[in-house]
Amino acid sequence: MILGLGGPELIVILLVVLVIFGPKNLPKLGSALGKTVKNVREGMEGEDDETDEDEADEDDEDEASSK
Repeated sequence: MILGLGGPELIVILLVVLVIFGPKNLPKLGSALGKTVKNVREGMEGEDDETDEDEADEDDEDEASSK
């Protein structure tokens, strides 16, 4: 059960998506969705890395200014 949805509900949702986008566009849609998720994950990980680098740069500047 995903988000409170059972099997029949998921099948109906998939059929509606198939009717709206058509069978030819589903691979493109899946690919675009996958790339989006990948970019979001990389962006979230990148923020942590940038924060660590910024803190390290500030520490280096503090040490240089105290000398």
